[in-house]
Amino acid sequence: MTHSDREANYSGAYNSTLGFGKKPALILVDFVAAYFDRASALYAGVEDALASALRVREAAHAADLPVFLTRVSYDPEGKNGGVFFRKVAPLRDFVEGSPLGNWAPGLTPTLHEHVVTKQYPSAFFGTSLATTLKTMDIDTLVITGLTTSGCVRATCVDAMSHGYVPIVVAEACGDRHADPHEANLFDMHAKYGDVMSEAEVIAHLESLR
Repeated sequence: MTHSDREANYSGAYNSTLGFGKKPALILVDFVAAYFDRASALYAGVEDALASALRVREAAHAADLPVFLTRVSYDPEGKNGGVFFRKVAPLRDFVEGSPLGNWAPGLTPTLHEHVVTKQYPSAFFGTSLATTLKTMDIDTLVITGLTTSGCVRATCVDAMSHGYVPIVVAEACGDRHADPHEANLFDMHAKYGDVMSEAEVIAHLESLR
């Protein structure tokens, strides 16, 4: 099936958009060293995605919006990672104490940002993220992160499932290969949220200042 065939196949059933709600928050999903260190099996060459996410983060700070950052951490035997830890061998890079679990170069959480530690793909699963967003009256979650086909997609689907409008920033997400990256952006925009450009998202955040 060609790209135009896929567009035609989807357009009749999936062609609506949600738009921003009244109170957005930003999340940076798993921008950690493993994806940027060539010695890691998880290296993905996603430096451009990080640069984009940092620009969106700056706009979120300027608009005084809540910002969340996620990281992954496992106990030494990976028991708190369950089947996911068994399935994906490189997750051993995220055993607590591994430098590959540290923040990516150029990214350091501020005192006012919220750090979410997770063990599974979604930033919602097994964490307090949904409750925290609820207490802040957030209705829209702007999503950036790694990887597009994995933790970004899982977080997008769960955001929608919890009643938050997911806005996925295309340039601020990255994957190990362009094909799953593009396919998942296409599918998320069709079914679960809105995929927008960095410029569109920053323009909206600047309008909130």
